[in-house]
Amino acid sequence: MTNGSRKRKVRGSQIRSSRDEKQEQNVRNRREKERQRLEKQESHRAGNGAAQFDDRFMPEEQPFVETEAVAQVETRMSRWLDVGRPVHLIGPTGCGKTALAMHVAHERDRPVVWINGDADLTTSDLVGEYAEKERISERDKYIHNVIKSKDIIRDRWVNNPLTVAVQEGATLVYNEFSRTKPVANNVLLSVFEEGVLELPGQRGESRYVDVHSDFRAILTSNSVEYAGVHEPQDALLDRLVGLYMDFYDRDTEVEIVQSHVDGLDAENIEQIVELMRELRERLDINVGTRAAIMAAEGIGTVDDRNQSVLTDICVDVLASKVAQRSEVSELRDVVESAIQDMEVTIS
Repeated sequence: MTNGSRKRKVRGSQIRSSRDEKQEQNVRNRREKERQRLEKQESHRAGNGAAQFDDRFMPEEQPFVETEAVAQVETRMSRWLDVGRPVHLIGPTGCGKTALAMHVAHERDRPVVWINGDADLTTSDLVGEYAEKERISERDKYIHNVIKSKDIIRDRWVNNPLTVAVQEGATLVYNEFSRTKPVANNVLLSVFEEGVLELPGQRGESRYVDVHSDFRAILTSNSVEYAGVHEPQDALLDRLVGLYMDFYDRDTEVEIVQSHVDGLDAENIEQIVELMRELRERLDINVGTRAAIMAAEGIGTVDDRNQSVLTDICVDVLASKVAQRSEVSELRDVVESAIQDMEVTIS
């Protein structure tokens, strides 16, 4: 008997093999797409990082008064910034260092990056660190009774102010620079001398960043006799141009107070400035231009402007500078005496 049926081909193993290959290819495709997605995400973050940072760490310029005395200091600062030297402004609290630094920085028409120094600031706070991790989980359930699971964890480096300023060619304003412990500021040595920023914690070629040719730095600090001030290391000071500032002349201080205070006439502002300048001589505490601004603001809220109220306002403005509560009584006596001697009358 002849079997006329055609001989069947066994294709089961071939079909399973083909399916396995397609599944593996699909897995590879998904992984490749995920990799591309992450790279695109990282690129987007890197591109937007500076802008986001600018919005957060670049304060707007405050009202600024430019008199002959101010212009002289500006000229000296610009001279050194033009040749690439970092400028260090040194002077008493309230003499206008920060306002001048911000003004000169904005005048350069470059991005401005701000750092405020304090004892807790570290090198990582200046340059950056691995601050975030990204986790990707993959689960393969295409093969019967087999589950594959894999986690991919990637560190993400986040730049901090100094690195952003160096890369973008910004003007760095490092306020209260000497309140930061000297060890944290060691990273500035290679920036100012070799034109290279080293990123502790980074790996490979990414550890070193070339300093942009437009990068400049303005640092401010109080004199070393102030509490909480660290004396910077000689190696760093040797690379800075130091400009010592004092309080401005009477007319400049009057203009500064007028630019900050509304609702108080020129005669009253002049008397407040003259009173604060007199207290600066009579008291052992620092009486800055900021104290005159605060006193003028306080007077502007009062309808009955007699000498007793003026005394209260001046004591309130200056009391935080005395060491103990028992000294407030002595402070009040000095303020009352100055007001009477100068015959100050605020109308």
